[in-house]
Amino acid sequence: MSLANSRSVTTWRNAVFVVFTINGVGFSSWLARVPAIRDGLEISTSQVAGLLFTGALGAVGGLVFSSHVIAWLGHRHTILFFGLIGLVGLAGIGVSSQWLGSYPAAVVAIILAGAGNGIADVAMNVEGAAVEKELSRAIMPWFHAFWSLGTVSGAGIAAAASFGGLGIAWHSLVMAALMAPTLIYVSKFVTDTSAHSDDVGEARTTVGERMGVWKEPRTLAIGLIALGMAFAEGSANDWLALAMVDGRDFTNAQGALWFGFFTVGMLTGRIGGVYALDRFGRVRVLQLSAGVALIGLALVILVAQPLISGLGAALWGVGSSLGFPVAMSAAADNPRGGAARVSAVATVAYGAFLIGPPLIGTVGASQGLLGALWIVVALIAMSFFAAPAAKPPVTHNSSV
Repeated sequence: MSLANSRSVTTWRNAVFVVFTINGVGFSSWLARVPAIRDGLEISTSQVAGLLFTGALGAVGGLVFSSHVIAWLGHRHTILFFGLIGLVGLAGIGVSSQWLGSYPAAVVAIILAGAGNGIADVAMNVEGAAVEKELSRAIMPWFHAFWSLGTVSGAGIAAAASFGGLGIAWHSLVMAALMAPTLIYVSKFVTDTSAHSDDVGEARTTVGERMGVWKEPRTLAIGLIALGMAFAEGSANDWLALAMVDGRDFTNAQGALWFGFFTVGMLTGRIGGVYALDRFGRVRVLQLSAGVALIGLALVILVAQPLISGLGAALWGVGSSLGFPVAMSAAADNPRGGAARVSAVATVAYGAFLIGPPLIGTVGASQGLLGALWIVVALIAMSFFAAPAAKPPVTHNSSV
């Protein structure tokens, strides 16, 4: 029986929108305040890189097991339980940075945030792909647009908190306390694995089948698309605010504002991305996006003039906006084992968050963070050349 006959698809879709938004707010709430974390812990740029690396390590560790977790718990309970763990990590980052001044405590908190958000991320992307199939339209960028809306909101609140002199401890505690009840409520409208009408979801696959997706050339190529564009996105998330503070002599609040420009670009690209995909298809959209990201990144690195630099940050966001969501849709083209493929692609993509912070931080310590961002150019180029792997199989609707 069609899921549309048993539950409102609109309610289901809207619940997933909210889940993506909460995940985005939590993510950017602490990333926009990396300068405050650095100041509170009194650590160097290389130590900031180490802190970011541990968070990525926690996320990747969670992603490796995410498809098995989803098979055991179902989508709803995975999103709820691990989403709440991510919020606990968010609160812990602020408290450990400002009140405790403890680097080890901050490491534990950021690992919790990374692992919780990473596992919930896979589950919510599988849910988004299921909604796409129910609606027969490629709306995954809209789900990620709501994630970007969350990052814009989180960055804006973080900038306001920084301008207003609110410490990161109270900031992170209040944000976590507000989002937790919302997540608990909307999770009621997210499906369980067993609810899917085709009955070939992740709960029906074996451990061997879920591990076997790592041998699929198409899945690995899609992972390279996601890796390059996640590097483009993640390098801005991790380093843009601090690069503007250290490289352009901005204040911490101005650095948070430039990160906000980037997230606005991400949001804009994802809102318009659905229409672009409908008209031009995945491959051409991915290649155009890579070009825009390169232009924006070059402007940020090369141009000190604030207006042009701010425009560059926004273009960097626009160009980076569609790589990850389109890769998630492509990975989930086959509903059987979809969570395993999404997990594999996400794990490869999150390699950017493992490699990126220490690589850019190490190079940035000697060459400056703005100069270190040239590393991102090669990764974006890789995504450009891997883009044909995202073409839908001929047995599927080309618009999805």
